[in-house]
Amino acid sequence: MKILKNIIITAAMLAAATAICFILRPLVPTDTHVPLIYVLAVLCVSRLTEGYFYGVLASMVAVVGVNYIFTYPYFQVDFTVTGYPLTFIVMLTVSISVSALMTQIKMQEHVRLKAEKERMRANLLRAVSHDIRTPLTSIEGAAAGIIDNKDVLTEEQKEELLLNIKEEAQWMVRMVENLLSITRMNDEGTRLTTHEELAEEIVSSAVVKFSKRFPDIKVEVDIPEEVVIVPMDPILIRQVIVNIMENAVMHGGSTTQVKVTVSANETEAIFSIEDNGKGIDGKILPMLFTGQISHREGETYDNKRSMGIGLSVCKSIIDAHRGKVWAENKIDGGAKISFTLPLEEEEQNGD
Repeated sequence: MKILKNIIITAAMLAAATAICFILRPLVPTDTHVPLIYVLAVLCVSRLTEGYFYGVLASMVAVVGVNYIFTYPYFQVDFTVTGYPLTFIVMLTVSISVSALMTQIKMQEHVRLKAEKERMRANLLRAVSHDIRTPLTSIEGAAAGIIDNKDVLTEEQKEELLLNIKEEAQWMVRMVENLLSITRMNDEGTRLTTHEELAEEIVSSAVVKFSKRFPDIKVEVDIPEEVVIVPMDPILIRQVIVNIMENAVMHGGSTTQVKVTVSANETEAIFSIEDNGKGIDGKILPMLFTGQISHREGETYDNKRSMGIGLSVCKSIIDAHRGKVWAENKIDGGAKISFTLPLEEEEQNGD
């Protein structure tokens, strides 16, 4: 599949250059523009294909093509024409150099993206590893308290300690889910395997999962009447919606209601999760998706309730889907986090 795509691109660019030269031939008194047009075609081939081969191949075909089609005697290969050997060497050298340069730029970009992804994963793993220690300590302390003082503690005290163990265990489960999401993306690369999914079904399953943990929070869902089908990894996108909803409750201060809205335009679907809480401190808005938020001015967050970890996972997932995510405070109070997903699936390169 990848080879066929590269061949088609190479042939299409060379054919386009040939057609342009033929169109310009009766309009321009000389053929000096022909080599430049073919060099431009080689540049496009090098930019749109992978590796050196197709750019070098396009360079050689272009040199021979210019000689055969646009150099007198026409439609004959004749490298003995006065001045053409030098033209041949210069054009081939320029074309190969351009091909090599474009390939090197693409390789450097690939290395940069890979390094950035590894840095993000390392930061996330460090943050999660730190946060996991707190609930583990709490679980150990509560369990030891029950075992060592089972004859002294009242039933209410035992129930309170067991409830604490349950809450800490639930938090660790969500942390592990986030870790699995990031690990999954790094294993599969930024090109995720996506399937066309109904946005309504993904939102509904996320709301059901959220409501099991927060049954007292009212959830409102606003989905358009027309069917919205979005290419996505359903497990990861459901994780995004759940993470954002949970953050709205845990860090909204006075959140009693969460609203999930889905809309679509010609190119993308927009998912929005808003709450009626206290909103987000403007000073931490720029860092909201970095995973580096540990406290808010005037208020210390419990270490195991870090606001940034879940949202940094969300951003990584949305980025992998070629979407965007942002946060804002509502005029009437509360916060709103939105993200987009393209409606057209990205063309996948085969091996």
